[in-house]
Amino acid sequence: MKYRTLGKTGWQVSEISLGTWQVGGKWGEPFDEKNAEQVLHTAIDAGINFIDTADVYADGRSERTVAKVVKQRKEQVYIATKCGRRLAPHTVESYTPQSLRKFVEDSLKNTGLETLDLVQLHCPPTPVYYRPEVFLLFDKLKEEGKVRFLGVSVEKVEEAIKAIEYPNVATVQIIFNIFRQRPKDLFFHLAKERNIGIIVRVPLASGLLTGKFTKETQFNSKDHRLVNRNGELFDKGETFSGVPYEIGIQAAEELKRQIATPERPLALTALRWILDFSEVGCVIPGASRKEQIAQNIKASDLPPLTSDEHKRAKELYDKRIRPYVHYLW
Repeated sequence: MKYRTLGKTGWQVSEISLGTWQVGGKWGEPFDEKNAEQVLHTAIDAGINFIDTADVYADGRSERTVAKVVKQRKEQVYIATKCGRRLAPHTVESYTPQSLRKFVEDSLKNTGLETLDLVQLHCPPTPVYYRPEVFLLFDKLKEEGKVRFLGVSVEKVEEAIKAIEYPNVATVQIIFNIFRQRPKDLFFHLAKERNIGIIVRVPLASGLLTGKFTKETQFNSKDHRLVNRNGELFDKGETFSGVPYEIGIQAAEELKRQIATPERPLALTALRWILDFSEVGCVIPGASRKEQIAQNIKASDLPPLTSDEHKRAKELYDKRIRPYVHYLW
């Protein structure tokens, strides 16, 4: 495992880290605490030292389980959580310093920690980024010793660019993969200038970039990959990166033929593609079972893709994917 500096935090974090949206079970299935613990221990054994969770994942059970496992370990492991999505309704008006303070205090109780390493605003509506009082709250929480760093998890590139105007924003979590290439055009340059740590989520486009899905693939009735394709539950860009399912299957098949190899299957190719951008601090693929950890971390030790392979990935994006996603996120 290789490590990179995560922006202003100064932390040396594993290139391949862990997202815990589906830790403990696949999307749409009940949370399995025992399985979650196995996944987390396996990740730390493999050298992963940055784990991303949220207060809404399994209604707080993800936070509790992540903290429980980390406390059992001697290694330095950073826990990043999120707040805001528990707001009902999830509107601009609901984002108040009072409500966010309550969420931070609830996360402290869930984890049993005195200080949260990183708290990220969890994909708030765009106008929230134009409310300085929301960001100023976290300066107070930092002074009180409740939070070390503030980050944002965003849907749109424009939100990321606005967020990093606030000097206390240390990290930005953003969707970036072969099917969502826009962040590298301007945002990465600005983030590097301001020493912002970039955390990449949805690196495999909800599994499309494993190349294992077909038109006949069946998803759980509660799986967002079935029920959120048009944004019925939350921003549709979170599901298959916003790419129409059948278009994504076709594009993945082309990528398998053009840039994947028997030694570097498409999922590893997709993770390595992301790591080839030095601005990226870490990538947080999820894992619903411990075996997936061993596969994901191989990307850290692979050589970079060739310039020709990057060119082909860009050409395929421009031809097949760009019209569906580029100007929306």
